[in-house]
Amino acid sequence: MSNHSVQTVSTSNDKYKVILAGAAVVSGIAAFYILAGQSTWVRVIALLAGLAIAVGLLAISEVGRNFFDFAKESVRETKKVVWPTRKEAGQITAVVFGFVLVMAIFLWGTDKFLEFVLYDLILGWKK
Repeated sequence: MSNHSVQTVSTSNDKYKVILAGAAVVSGIAAFYILAGQSTWVRVIALLAGLAIAVGLLAISEVGRNFFDFAKESVRETKKVVWPTRKEAGQITAVVFGFVLVMAIFLWGTDKFLEFVLYDLILGWKK
């Protein structure tokens, strides 16, 4: 469980900025489909304009600043990860496949043993 508290929009101005950002995203998407008769570039520019306005509005709100700080911190943490080499990844994959194969054989054997005990020994049904 996370020890982070739930963030809420603190001021009414921030609420309006978030609502306007959502409206800008919806407007950009709507413009993309309304301009179906126009060239693709015009439609894409309308969509990107709506998204850019939304990002701008979020960037000046407290919620947006917190989100961008979180995103920057996430990228920083991702850079600290020590990724396995190609050889290590191949070895780990081989171990996983081997384990899956062993477990599949074990479960098949257990199933056949229980089938024999139940049907042949207990119930007396011969297949």
